[in-house]
Formats: sequence, C-alpha cells, structure tokens
Amino acid sequence: MEILNEIKFIMPSLSVNEGAARAVVSSFLIQADPTVEELSDIRTAVSEAVTNAVVHGYRHQKGNIELTVRLLPDRVIYIKVRDKGCGIADVEQAMEPLFTTAPEEERSGLGFSVMQSFMDRLTVRSAPGKGTTVTMRKRLSAHGD
Repeated sequence: MEILNEIKFIMPSLSVNEGAARAVVSSFLIQADPTVEELSDIRTAVSEAVTNAVVHGYRHQKGNIELTVRLLPDRVIYIKVRDKGCGIADVEQAMEPLFTTAPEEERSGLGFSVMQSFMDRLTVRSAPGKGTTVTMRKRLSAHGD
C-alpha cells in the first residue's frame, strides 16, 4: 500500500482528548481538500472510535490511544484507532446497533453503526485483554463532484 502522507498521534485515554483527535484529523486532512460534509463525517467517525476506546476499552484503567491517519492514492483516507485496553469478547455482537456494555451510563450502543454509516469500510479487530483496533477507509469525492 503506497502511503502519500501519514500522521501518528498518541494520547492518554481521557475523554477531553476526543476533541484533540478530531482537531488532529481535521488539520491533517485539509491537504486533501475534502468537502465540508466529508470532513464532518470523518471527524464524527473518529470521535466515535476514540470515545469507544476511552469509555469501553479503558473502562477501569488508563492507557494510550494511538491514532494513525494516512492519505493513500486515489483520494482514499485510512484511519486507525488502537487501544491496548480490555478488548472485546464478541466483536460481532458489539457491532450490533443498540448493543452497549455501559447501559447504566445511558450509552446508545450506536458507535460502530455511526462509524459504518460515515465511512466506506470499517474493520474491528479485538481480543480480550489485548485491546481493540478499529480501521476505517473513505474515498473522498473528486474535486467538483
């Protein structure tokens, strides 16, 4: 896979860093000249992935969240959000709309659904005790589309 440009950002699993992740992604992607809607969709998907890592991955502990953003040929954006938290025992179940491990916090269980709706491809890999890696791809529209 040819990488045209890449940024990596590591942040502590604090909820305030969700905003930092959105800002980093926005600043980096400006060079690709996305539409306002595309940038909003990507920011929302990143927000959901980082929030999942903070709220679910590191529920009773602190750790780091790694964010990687790549510009690939043909205006494809690749984003990876990785934590080394508690992991997900059943990824398929976790990706079901309305499933949440934190109902007492009034979580909607729509994080993965939101990511899927805003990105072209979503992959979730996880193992209990080892953490979770969420990768997302989106092809930006051609200029003038």
